[in-house]
Amino acid sequence: VAVSLNINDHLICLFSYAVSSKIEPFYKGGKVQISQDEQYIFCTCGPRVNILQIDTGKIIHSIEQDDQEDITSFSLSPDDEILVTASRALLLKQWDWKQEKCTRSWRAIHNVPVASMTFDCTSTLLATGGCDGTIKLWDVVKQYCTHNLKGSSGVVHLVEFHPDISRLQLFSSSVDCGIRIWDLRTSKCICVLESHYSAVTSLAFSPDGQTLISSGRDKICSVWDLKKKAVKRTVPVYEAVEGVVVLPGKSDYSQMGVKGEGLHFVTAGSKGVLRVWDSSSARCVFTQTLPDAPALNTEEADLDPRSLMHLLPMPQSNRLATVTAEHNILIYQMPALTVQQQFVGYNDDILDVKFLGKDDTHIVVATNSSQLKVFELATNSCQILYGHTDTILSIDVFRKGSMFASCAKDKSLRLWKMDLKSGHVHCVAQGSGHSNAVGSVACSRLKKGFLVSGSQDCTIKMWDLPDPLPDVGCEPVLMTARLTERAHDKDVNSVTISPNDKLLASGSQDRTAKLWSLADMSLLGIFRGHSRGVWCVQFSPVDQVLATASADGSIKIWSIQEFSCLRTFEGHDASVLKVIFVSRGTQLVSSGSDGLVKLWTIKTNECVKTFDAHQDKVWALHGSSKDDLMVTGSADSTITLWKVRSLEEDWRGTESKLLEVQCEVSEASDDLGCRVVCWCWSIQEDGIQELEKTLLKLRQDQKESVLRFSVVWNTNSRSCLDAQAVLQVLLTHLSPEEILQYQGTRTHLEGLIPYTERHMQRIGRLLQASMFLDYMWQKMRITGGKDR
Repeated sequence: VAVSLNINDHLICLFSYAVSSKIEPFYKGGKVQISQDEQYIFCTCGPRVNILQIDTGKIIHSIEQDDQEDITSFSLSPDDEILVTASRALLLKQWDWKQEKCTRSWRAIHNVPVASMTFDCTSTLLATGGCDGTIKLWDVVKQYCTHNLKGSSGVVHLVEFHPDISRLQLFSSSVDCGIRIWDLRTSKCICVLESHYSAVTSLAFSPDGQTLISSGRDKICSVWDLKKKAVKRTVPVYEAVEGVVVLPGKSDYSQMGVKGEGLHFVTAGSKGVLRVWDSSSARCVFTQTLPDAPALNTEEADLDPRSLMHLLPMPQSNRLATVTAEHNILIYQMPALTVQQQFVGYNDDILDVKFLGKDDTHIVVATNSSQLKVFELATNSCQILYGHTDTILSIDVFRKGSMFASCAKDKSLRLWKMDLKSGHVHCVAQGSGHSNAVGSVACSRLKKGFLVSGSQDCTIKMWDLPDPLPDVGCEPVLMTARLTERAHDKDVNSVTISPNDKLLASGSQDRTAKLWSLADMSLLGIFRGHSRGVWCVQFSPVDQVLATASADGSIKIWSIQEFSCLRTFEGHDASVLKVIFVSRGTQLVSSGSDGLVKLWTIKTNECVKTFDAHQDKVWALHGSSKDDLMVTGSADSTITLWKVRSLEEDWRGTESKLLEVQCEVSEASDDLGCRVVCWCWSIQEDGIQELEKTLLKLRQDQKESVLRFSVVWNTNSRSCLDAQAVLQVLLTHLSPEEILQYQGTRTHLEGLIPYTERHMQRIGRLLQASMFLDYMWQKMRITGGKDR
């Protein structure tokens, strides 16, 4: 297509963002299992079983139910070859998990969902415990049901084979708190072990198979002699125990208090720490210490998010894995029980996120909890920071990135420092003084000299930083507020400090933003114009302007000298929650309650790009120090990392092809490339004819790609005309039979209908408005004529 303009001049000034990586929820509670080779963690997440590679922290496979029914239980065979899942649809499915392929499915026969499942050591027998009180055994090789064991009362939540397969014994437990031993030769229950008064949570066998240790939520562990089928010793552990693991006898565990050769076991429960017990003396010989976490209140320990819900052995590498009530998976190296790796399975609502580290190598995240999470972007490994006692609402980072501040609903704020060599973060100072939740905090820009906080008590406080800061391992020092000012009539939602540390801006639920002098906290002016509360305020890094984001769905740019509104940006369908300046102050990025992130060009007052990567409110938004990365966090529990990309970078070398007489859409290998091609056609007088000629020459797979891209373009009013032009050519020249042969055509066409109807409605409203303007113009002319 011959294009009479310099494409390079246009492409070089256009910038966009592309998703670089995501931190998504992969575990929301339920069963967790580690593969026999200790390379993978299997865990449930709704209708999926996610498979996490331990070394990299990445989800490498995701096994998903076709019917989207939640998975109630699963089990991986000891040879790591077979994965079997059970869903609420009462189906059992056998998977080749490495290929993510279902190889077989069959009815579970249970009348209600399967609650527990396990393989025997030969990987041939599978036991399933149902909510109907029955246990069924399946031969997964010959594919038939071998046993139907009845006698349990209520939900069978625990099934385990005896490790000695020659015994052919199965152990189970249900809501009656007993442990049943089943003889698989006769299909009968030969014994019921009764000792617990609440649900039995875990079973562990001694290496010789003669001793069984059971744990329960009745705060005891029972040591059983399987020959006599009687309790040898009851160990009071004074916490609800969720997991128990027997220590192997070969290694040296003297660091964990193990001195003799007797049987020792590890427990995990509501107190959130691992403890080692001597089974013969019933004494605790070792208690794990968590140096970064405050002590638990034992009276409320059952409700603490650090409570441990699972304990899993990793004997090959001499490690243990635990799962917390907050869905965090921690891997400890024995015998020191030091945290080797930590994965966050579910973040809950992401309320704030900031880049951290000298080169933005980490991010610090505030979620709907009292803990901060620091992720290393290269490995997704996480450090959890304790200190606040209620939900953390806001974070801000000092300029060089090694220190940051947080504030929370507990009416306090804390100062944290990162060791740039080790990446370890610790709290160095804390302050309190607000009478209500502290909703926003801002750090000084030029020097690490002070903090400013804004609270729901309508006040703003300025805090001086302690000098010198305490060393690692020392107690945090107390900060006191130097200045306090009643700033607004309602909650203070946001505070920010100017790049020169001389001005402070605040935004409030009272629909105003205010400018303050930091020298004496005197009020310089008020920005009025929003019709609802102001969620975010932000100074430009280069100009003397302030950006505000409001619940009225608009963004405004204000002059900080005249306090007048210079620009108004409208495009979000709901509250705008965050706004930042990017591209050296020439563009804005905003995030809103509609789940969208928008890129705006300040000079033209236009939204140049809309990013739809989240399913819920986007509370968190931050740009890196080099202006080349952006991170967003949403109430959908997803953190998205964005990388800046220019069209010149994406399509360097494509401009020559666009200037050729014949141009194939196939050269543009993705959505953006096809858009550039169609844009070049659209600016010509005979562009539609040229578009028609070229599209009809394409192969079928290329037409499928263009159709798929058109569905995406059609969702945006700025690109819908290109989409409609392509659709007009395809629907005019291709028969319905040809189009239906394209892959995914039915889905694509269904996706076109609602947005096309919306565009038609918009055009209809525009046509009505234009008629009204024409009518007014005619009336004005008539009136003017009479006057003359």
